Amino acid sequence: MVRRGGGLIGVWAEQQRVAQRQREGQHQAVLRQQRDAERAQRAYERDVARMQREQRAAYRQQRDADALRRTREVEQRVALLEGLLAAGCRAPTFSVGSLRREESVPPFSPGPLGEPVAMPDQRFYQPVSGRAQAERDARARFERDWYAAQAAEARRVEQLAAYRRQYEEWASARIAEVRAHNAGVAGTETALRAGEAETVVEFFSAVLFASTGWPEGFPREVSAAYERGARRLVLDWGLPGYEVVPEAKGVKYLPSTDQEKEVPRPVTQRRALYKDVIAQSVLLAVRELFAADRFGALEAVTLNGYVDGVDPATGLAGKVCVASVAVERNVFDRLNLEFVAAVECLTGALGGRLAAKPDERVSVVPLLTPDQVSPDVVVQGDGEEPDLLAMDPIAFEGLVAELFRARGLQALTTRRSNDGGVDVEALDPDPISGGSILVQVKRYRNTVPPSAVRDLYGTVQGAGANKGVLVTTSKFGPGSYTFANGKPLTLISGTELVDLLHQHGLRGRLGPGTARAAAVDAPVETDAPAEADTSPVEADADFNLLGMDWAGSAALDVCALVCSGNQVLGDEWFVFFNNRSTPDGSVSMAAAAPGDRVAVRVGFDALPTRADRLVLVAAVDPEVNPDADLGGFTDAGIRLRDDSGTELDRLVVSDGRPGETALVLGSFRRRAGGDWDFVLGGKGYRGGLEELVGDFGIQVE
Repeated sequence: MVRRGGGLIGVWAEQQRVAQRQREGQHQAVLRQQRDAERAQRAYERDVARMQREQRAAYRQQRDADALRRTREVEQRVALLEGLLAAGCRAPTFSVGSLRREESVPPFSPGPLGEPVAMPDQRFYQPVSGRAQAERDARARFERDWYAAQAAEARRVEQLAAYRRQYEEWASARIAEVRAHNAGVAGTETALRAGEAETVVEFFSAVLFASTGWPEGFPREVSAAYERGARRLVLDWGLPGYEVVPEAKGVKYLPSTDQEKEVPRPVTQRRALYKDVIAQSVLLAVRELFAADRFGALEAVTLNGYVDGVDPATGLAGKVCVASVAVERNVFDRLNLEFVAAVECLTGALGGRLAAKPDERVSVVPLLTPDQVSPDVVVQGDGEEPDLLAMDPIAFEGLVAELFRARGLQALTTRRSNDGGVDVEALDPDPISGGSILVQVKRYRNTVPPSAVRDLYGTVQGAGANKGVLVTTSKFGPGSYTFANGKPLTLISGTELVDLLHQHGLRGRLGPGTARAAAVDAPVETDAPAEADTSPVEADADFNLLGMDWAGSAALDVCALVCSGNQVLGDEWFVFFNNRSTPDGSVSMAAAAPGDRVAVRVGFDALPTRADRLVLVAAVDPEVNPDADLGGFTDAGIRLRDDSGTELDRLVVSDGRPGETALVLGSFRRRAGGDWDFVLGGKGYRGGLEELVGDFGIQVE
């Protein structure tokens, strides 16, 4: 029999047991919480480790993919070189007939002028009541609207007739131009059949230039003469250098060092491929010449292939002949070029000469040179680029006019006096988008001042022209681009001019050296020595990407200003759509990472020592959204990324306000210890980018 204790002692003992059980329960709960926390921590660590493994795997996959992509690019380039001759044989052949233009013009399209003005309907002018005054008022309204519609219709008919006359004049001029061109083409065919030396040389030089069989980067330079009696064309033709064959065989990613390493191509393989490319190029050039001859102008071709370099025999820079072949047409026509071994064909079947080591510029003796055939050797191609900076001013204006004509416009140089500063007058004959264009030409070495752009704008307005174009051999500052933004003005810098000339078959370079040399520009004066601000950034400098994103559909220009206090260091330190980098490369526009709309690449430690802030601004693009403001510019931010694109932080910036078209987003400011802090901006401008940059010392008037 069990007996429970009683009394005070029993009660106290029971309380002690209850308290002990509570303490044990609490202790067990704490232990359970600790175990749960430990399990959660272990699970979190496993998740983090898994995510890190996945990130490392994804990163390695990306780097492997990049290496594979670069390897495939190299392989594609090599395949292109190996199949050069076969692909060239399958390419369409140049013909004189392709130069003919069709005698047709777009049909007359009056647009809204073709729709008659709707006449008012008297049924809609009934009086509200039957009173005489109401009837008189209704009739008066009808008559007023009817006479107004009649006047509008008369104006429409008059404008339509004027527009039709303008179209017919343009169409007649266009047809006359096409017929004159086609007559010139017919004359070329006649001259080729007659074997006129000058026409033969120019035509077959054009054949080589127009061929689609040459890969990008191959030179196109020819010196030629024509032996009329033997119907033989003798020419020196430019060949690619040894660097055309990729030095690398492929690219591998090394995870241990996190670097990509180029796998070198065996030297013997590279040399053999280059020798084969030389032979293929010679055979393809001869094939292009014979295939284009439908007039019996060529019975034989002698071609000497030259490469640029140092002649081992003299040690002097010049052109070295590495291949030469003389071939009769009946012999060449028997070859099946798509299946020949190029080196064996050139040196065996055709008896040509090929340098044993063309990669070392070892030369061969040409079989026959153009100057041995005729004293009148025609030279065309890459080696005869005129220096635009040294060109006669009148000749330079004529070249610019020729460029406009090559683009399908009518263009003439103006008289030397009383031209109002206009050097070329151009007319775009398109009846819808065309009009008169005034062109000023500035053969400068220094940056064109904004005052020249303002003067051109005033000339365009005063003359009632549709557009103004300013062409220079140097460049424009941001003040000029900002003033021209949204106005009927186009600014063409020196490098852009050279590119346009080459795109339209014209020639020109800026200063000594290559055709696409940068424009020579005098250094911009600053408070510090030029070398302190313009030395290139070290290759191992750390960079960050500042990526911008925002809500709203308005098109915005995001720009950066490198400043000392509230003043930009100089025009060239304003980075925007027409000046994409500072002189030293420390700040530049960059490709945006996924999720960003635009991006600026910055090396903060590489900024000039006198620069203490980098200001980011945004402005509405007036050409894309002329009526937009920053009222819809919301949820904006700057994503701070490392140079690989990994996001480090997101900096929130102020929203835009209705009526404002430009906004200071914020500035990175250098502190005493050398660190950079971000300070939120928010100042808005109703006058757009032009007003904003004026506050920072950019000259825009």
